Amino acid sequence: MSEERWVDGFWIIEDESLGLTVDLTAMALDPDAMEVMAPRVTRAVEAMAALESGAIANPDEGRRVGHYWLRAPELAPEPELTAAITGALAQIRDFAAKVHSGEVSGFGARFEQVLVIGIGGSTLGPQYVSHALGGAGDAMRAAFIDNTDPDGIDRVVARLRAGPGLGATLTVVISKSGATKETRNGMLEVARAYRDDGLSFAAHAVAVTGEGSELDRLARSEGWRAVFPMWDWVGGRTSELSAVGLLPAALQGLDIDAMLEGARAMDAATRRDGWQRNPAAALAVAWFLTGDGHGDRAMVVLPYKDRLELFSRYLQQLVMESLGKETDLSGATVNQGIAVYGNKGSTDQHAFVQQLRDGRDDFFATFIEVLRSRAGDAFEVEPGVTSADYLFGYLEGTRRALSEKGRPSLTVTIGEADARGVGMLIALYERAVGLYATLVDINAYHQPGVEAGKRAATQLLALQARIEAALPGDEGAAVDAAGVAGALGEADVLQVARVLRHLAGGGEHAVSRVTGTGLLTARYCSRRGS
Repeated sequence: MSEERWVDGFWIIEDESLGLTVDLTAMALDPDAMEVMAPRVTRAVEAMAALESGAIANPDEGRRVGHYWLRAPELAPEPELTAAITGALAQIRDFAAKVHSGEVSGFGARFEQVLVIGIGGSTLGPQYVSHALGGAGDAMRAAFIDNTDPDGIDRVVARLRAGPGLGATLTVVISKSGATKETRNGMLEVARAYRDDGLSFAAHAVAVTGEGSELDRLARSEGWRAVFPMWDWVGGRTSELSAVGLLPAALQGLDIDAMLEGARAMDAATRRDGWQRNPAAALAVAWFLTGDGHGDRAMVVLPYKDRLELFSRYLQQLVMESLGKETDLSGATVNQGIAVYGNKGSTDQHAFVQQLRDGRDDFFATFIEVLRSRAGDAFEVEPGVTSADYLFGYLEGTRRALSEKGRPSLTVTIGEADARGVGMLIALYERAVGLYATLVDINAYHQPGVEAGKRAATQLLALQARIEAALPGDEGAAVDAAGVAGALGEADVLQVARVLRHLAGGGEHAVSRVTGTGLLTARYCSRRGS
């Protein structure tokens, strides 16, 4: 059941079956402009229906986009896909049950910790869900390596060793292609740690990857504990309700079925035509109008719930990687996108709300409100007043303070930050992003900028090898960046200088800075022969 109410010319959607409210009354939107959007919303909903039916949604790669099928396998366009999804879910449930029972165990001990290695969508979703739903009673403690920072990797490994140890740690390596270097590096670093502890990495590892990928071949050849599927029709930023997110969550002991049910229910509500009845369409239209169709305002995400602290990080990738595009579907340059940042309430009031209220008027706030305050008994910090009352008061106070200055905001309210609620929020924003992309005529499902960055990194590593090989082994013959660049025929002297500084400063290469402290004046030599 849904109810639409007009308030001072603006509207609120309440869906009792979902326990969801989307309140746009503080967005200062023109009702006439909202009405003008109605035909475009209809076209966006129709395009989404075609996508769910199996239409090619990513023309650059000729791929379909099917993350909606993950929570409704019967909607997949072929029975083989339905069987693949249900089979993967069964595999996840069965494997997690065997781990929890001790049937699948570590080095002479039950697995008590799960380490997830990935990057981007392979960890942002799992981390968000782990933080939102985890607690003291979890079946396994969760840890994450989501970068190629060796110090960061060492810190995570040290914490695992300080607990039950690596012998009681199951490592989940997530990479669709198996060729993602950050994930590959994390895997190699962790495998070394297992070896240093006298343990077999393969006996403590599972993979989530594409069939036939480098990681798939490696895991099967080395006899890892299990391999779970990733499909080319599920993008990383929409993969949380695939094995990418469901396997770590199931191992941690979280309720994956409730997450799927929440997402499935939200999908049903966000298939409706019309922004008055469809909460995802309402968000998409609000984003479009407040940003003048070009993302002219940033989205500031303020969840008033500690469990949802990582929601803004999760949304950064979902929104910015999906909508940040140079060209539209016709090839015209449009430079679309919506910047996303956030913190949590009421922490934000002691951080950046000062600027939101009195500084640049270049954003709209998104308040995430959760009605259920705690699982335990109520406690009054003052007569008749609880900590939750203060939290609600600060949310309302911040919303009012922004409104008084004409700063737009919207509020999404859910009943509880439980597994069902977390699944609902994931599905709500996935759909809103897809609908908005259609409104502005872009491809939400590719990421050419990310691929360009990967290519540039590969080229830089090749340059680094050439630079290191070109350095003299004699301190007396040490050279500066200009000398190295000239010898190599490289025009970008600053780039060469930065590489030299990295080689000498990182402590992992046989390169020394001999003289000078300036970026361009320092001179370097190799220690390989010393």
